[in-house]
Amino acid sequence: MNTQATLLPSKSPATDFPLATEKANTCSNILPGLNKPQVAPLSVSEALVKTLEQMGVKYAFGVSGGAIAPLWATLQHSSIQVLHFRHEAGAAFAAVEAYFATGNPVVVFTTTGPGITNALTGLFAARCEGAKVIFLSGATSAPQRGRWACQETSTYTMPHAGLFTSGALFNYATTFECSSQLPEISIRLAQGLARPDGFVAHLSIPTAIQTSSVKTSLPGVSLSYAPTTVSEDAIAQCASLLSQGPFAIWVGFGARKAAAAIRQLAERTGAAVMCSPRGKGIFPEDHPQFVGVTGFAGHESVLKYMQEQPPLRTLVLGTRLGEFTSFWNPVMVPPGGFLHVDIDPEVPGTAYPEAATLAIQSDVGEFVKALMKHFPERPSNLQGLRLPRPKRHVINPSTEGPVRPEVLMNLIQRFIVEGSDATVMAEGGNSFAWVINRLRFAKTERYRVSTGFGSMGHFVTGVVGAALVHNRKAVAIVGDGAMLMNNEVSTAVRYQIPAVWIVLNDGHYNMCQQGMAYLGFKGADAEIPQTDFVKIVRGMGADGIRVEKESEIQAALEIAMASASPFVVDIVIDSTQMPPSGNRNQSLIAQGAVY
Repeated sequence: MNTQATLLPSKSPATDFPLATEKANTCSNILPGLNKPQVAPLSVSEALVKTLEQMGVKYAFGVSGGAIAPLWATLQHSSIQVLHFRHEAGAAFAAVEAYFATGNPVVVFTTTGPGITNALTGLFAARCEGAKVIFLSGATSAPQRGRWACQETSTYTMPHAGLFTSGALFNYATTFECSSQLPEISIRLAQGLARPDGFVAHLSIPTAIQTSSVKTSLPGVSLSYAPTTVSEDAIAQCASLLSQGPFAIWVGFGARKAAAAIRQLAERTGAAVMCSPRGKGIFPEDHPQFVGVTGFAGHESVLKYMQEQPPLRTLVLGTRLGEFTSFWNPVMVPPGGFLHVDIDPEVPGTAYPEAATLAIQSDVGEFVKALMKHFPERPSNLQGLRLPRPKRHVINPSTEGPVRPEVLMNLIQRFIVEGSDATVMAEGGNSFAWVINRLRFAKTERYRVSTGFGSMGHFVTGVVGAALVHNRKAVAIVGDGAMLMNNEVSTAVRYQIPAVWIVLNDGHYNMCQQGMAYLGFKGADAEIPQTDFVKIVRGMGADGIRVEKESEIQAALEIAMASASPFVVDIVIDSTQMPPSGNRNQSLIAQGAVY
């Protein structure tokens, strides 16, 4: 098995950062315009920012502060586009979505103390989602530590393990104590960014270190990744097992870069295809071989298929099969077990330890391409294929209010999913239950949802990052609770980013309230005072429209999508309508959450 991910340092003078003693004309190639006989050495901030530029960073999102001032100023004068957000968590969520929209690592910057702690939720989401984010934070300089410095960030005031060391949150974390650490740190960053999966790093930089001089030369870095593949014998074994009877393909978000190859494999073999809630669109949802979404807010057609036409085996591609993907339902285990392909060797066999599982550590795309060589012909019996399919729900709009979520989803499907090229994002809560179940996508890059960490506030802020880097509309479907929690409308106004928020305004944290009632807990109160979001966002400089009847939805969506400015569609939703999330409640009951 080839598991190499290589780092190729370049030592050419054209890319190395110079020593202070090098000739002025060499330095002027690095810093144009500095043509003095003796050029001052680079500061840590300048050298670090140049390293980040070389590593492909194009955006930095964050909130400023005194302790990060030198580094922030350096970022502002670089080629990296710097956006100042209203909240550090919003900056981190936006960075996650900017990464997934471009594939380039994104910087998040904060000052000391609460700047760091505010960003943590978004950074946990980055780690869970598999994004590549470099977190730059200020730290209290050594002479001031333990002396009650403003927002002191040191071992005297904050826990060190986990925040400033590598572990469950950060793949790599360190605190600068001297400028001579920079060469090693740059190599560690390059190695992390060359990984095939996500990478979240934290560089804590004391204020005094930010302005100190770099006295050593830094190697230029170019990143090269050799995809992890399996041997021909292992591929042949997989092909033999899959040829013994009908098989299904279970697709997850980790397979998103192999969409074309997966479709070709399915069509060659006649395999039924299902996807995780995060994997919608990797295999077209209108394809006759697609049987539905599994897990949270998934489709009944999947369970019908597994019970009435069970495959002998299931080929799992790029999903952990965790709770929201499978609810660990034994019905999803085929008689012959799983062939589970993942880049992470610890994933296969974890969700279903009792099931027979052949674990394959490989890049999904490389595996599927190799496997297809063993299935060169399209089977002749595909014309007679009759697989269960997700139901289409057609509901005619009413002239009365409030709006039923099912009607809203039908119109979003027609006017946004099918009528535009906008990315559609769904916030945690009832919003993503409706979206997962009712919207249909043919391309994975058109859709984003977080069912792993699943933080409220992710997409009311992440939509800004996606719309910015796409330079086109991105639409977030969110609840009123999330919109009140942490939106970045004013950031979108400041930079004229064409984000659209569709707010399901039902005056509740309704997933919580409806879920508590389902579980039998009486008297749970998750009501929110009814909010007029149009008035709020107009006060921020954006525009919006309020919808109280189903007959008003179409015109509102058309206005929002035509607007060149940030826009909010505030829709008064019928709070009595139950979303398709009963399987989540059943899972909670099985875990003991019952009155």
